[in-house]
Amino acid sequence: QVQLVESGGGLVQAGGSLRLSCAASGRTFVSYAMGWFRQVPGKEREAVAATNWSGTSTYHADSVKGRFTISRDNAKNTVYLQMNSLKPEDTAVYYCAARKVGWGTSVSAYDYWGQGTQVTVSS
Repeated sequence: QVQLVESGGGLVQAGGSLRLSCAASGRTFVSYAMGWFRQVPGKEREAVAATNWSGTSTYHADSVKGRFTISRDNAKNTVYLQMNSLKPEDTAVYYCAARKVGWGTSVSAYDYWGQGTQVTVSS
């Protein structure tokens, strides 16, 4: 059983930066792959970034590549999403998720989800 709590969201001007954190509690965190997803009203939840259990393999969506970076610190049971050069179209609720088997971008393959944190980018 894993519980996930996101933090670090808020209101930021276009071109600014935010770092989202996802703190995990429970057992066997280091064996779980992690992902960041985002969702806006009326649209499907979409993958933003993902990483395997060790952090040695990562995925970043084309829309955020070069601007966002996923990382994890297993000693702190925490995964991060560093967001730079933010754009208004990045505005969404951002969710942290964990999965037991494999890693990647499939929403349905993730086993645990956080409550989400709002990111709003103004121009």
